Amino acid sequence: MEFDITATLDKVDFGAQGMTEILQNIRTILSTVRCSVPLDRSFGVDLALLDSPLPAAKAKLTGEIIAAVGKYEPRAEVVEVIYDGDALEGKLAPKVRVRVNG
Repeated sequence: MEFDITATLDKVDFGAQGMTEILQNIRTILSTVRCSVPLDRSFGVDLALLDSPLPAAKAKLTGEIIAAVGKYEPRAEVVEVIYDGDALEGKLAPKVRVRVNG
């Protein structure tokens, strides 16, 4: 099954299981800035690259997202990353399509 996920974090369900848990974990990965988690500084996505030119920022952020999801949520794989916004808006919002394994 494939799902589209954005970096908007809803209420956290601490008892989530199965598909709900996997999708919630991916949303958490996408919305966490790297170095902001005290006991795991590598968790999340490095947003320092957002000051790069738009094509470079998209390419680097896509790599960051694929690596972070692969490391922290191995039950899912990134199929595609689509971006909303552009340089004129000053906004770069990823929408990540993931396939849940099993």
